[in-house]
Amino acid sequence: MKKNFKSRQFLLVSLSLFLLLSLTGCWSSHEIEELRLEVGIALDKGKESSTEKELEEQGGGYPKRNIITLTHQFINAQATGAGNKGTGTQQKTYLNISDTGDSIHQIIRELPLNGKGNFTSQHTKVIVISEKLLRTYSLDRLLNEFLRDNEIRPSCLVIISKGRASKALELNNPGEVSAFSLVKTTESQSRTTRILPPMPLAKLTGKMQSESSFLLQNVVSANGEVKFAGAAVINGKTKKLVGFLNEEELEGITWITGKGKGGLVKSFDQETKELIIYEIESMNSQIIPHVKGENISFDVNIESEGRLSENWVAKGNPFDNKFLYRTKKAAEKEVKHLVQNVTNKMQKEYQTDVAGFGNQLRIEHPKLWEKIKKDWDERFSNVPIKYNVKLTIKDYGTFGASK
Repeated sequence: MKKNFKSRQFLLVSLSLFLLLSLTGCWSSHEIEELRLEVGIALDKGKESSTEKELEEQGGGYPKRNIITLTHQFINAQATGAGNKGTGTQQKTYLNISDTGDSIHQIIRELPLNGKGNFTSQHTKVIVISEKLLRTYSLDRLLNEFLRDNEIRPSCLVIISKGRASKALELNNPGEVSAFSLVKTTESQSRTTRILPPMPLAKLTGKMQSESSFLLQNVVSANGEVKFAGAAVINGKTKKLVGFLNEEELEGITWITGKGKGGLVKSFDQETKELIIYEIESMNSQIIPHVKGENISFDVNIESEGRLSENWVAKGNPFDNKFLYRTKKAAEKEVKHLVQNVTNKMQKEYQTDVAGFGNQLRIEHPKLWEKIKKDWDERFSNVPIKYNVKLTIKDYGTFGASK
């Protein structure tokens, strides 16, 4: 089923490109086999290829500093999805090509010199930026060319990589296109609280202009496998990477913002210490600022409805009010731990508000916000925050119903 979906996706993209070429007169001179379809981009700290090093040694390269390595991911038009004749192996459905330089636009224009032909960026789905590069250069600089490019669509997503960004565009499965896989993973919010809402270029522009700190989804890659793991913290003033939130801390952010669409809470029964799983069906959070003179504080009211989806307590009867109360309290305690843990990291370690407290203060106290917004991250580090968590278990699953 999954293989059929990938094949249909590949055919739809190819058909779209064919129609685009047929209807656009200025491209009519390019054969579809000669025009590459770009679907992903990776930005890393500069690391020259052997060919580039050879050119430098021979004095044949153009003057440049090796600051950035840009990797393009193209659809491999020659891949059929079937085994290659005589080899029994399957071609990858994508092709990654890298070049190094100090100007992103100039690196892009290296492709024709390398005999890679013409390409279109109108179907680029994702831009992955490496941790090391974003600690050195600001996000607005790294994305400047893409934001100006009228080919790159505003819906293109931006993701951060802990490690080489180009590795996030490599997969073991030759039948999968890495860029498509990353985009598809961002659509799984209904299953977990550990995925951020997708961040396209259009939305990211507003985030950078506001000068408020924010989060970008983090991805880790190893041995041809890619996983979403926590989030990157971006400083609103410098637009550089400050650090990372791990998966548990990202869960805490999801509860504070109330933007989760689903997921689980793992807790342990107070009496037996056995495992209990609460599955989220709905989530809501209200951040309430309080201002008294120059003193600012917040109350955060978190509510959720869900179901008891897994219970390891041997005598845990969901129709027993005492057990139900213990289960509810255990889940609420875990949620409080999640939000307080990530709040401590935001305030004490990073001194950065990435949960929207400042935005809520701006909405309810705009005059005060204008006075303090330039130093909000520093001020936020000492603001008292009180959390009130209320969970409701309204469903016990089919096991409970049978009893």
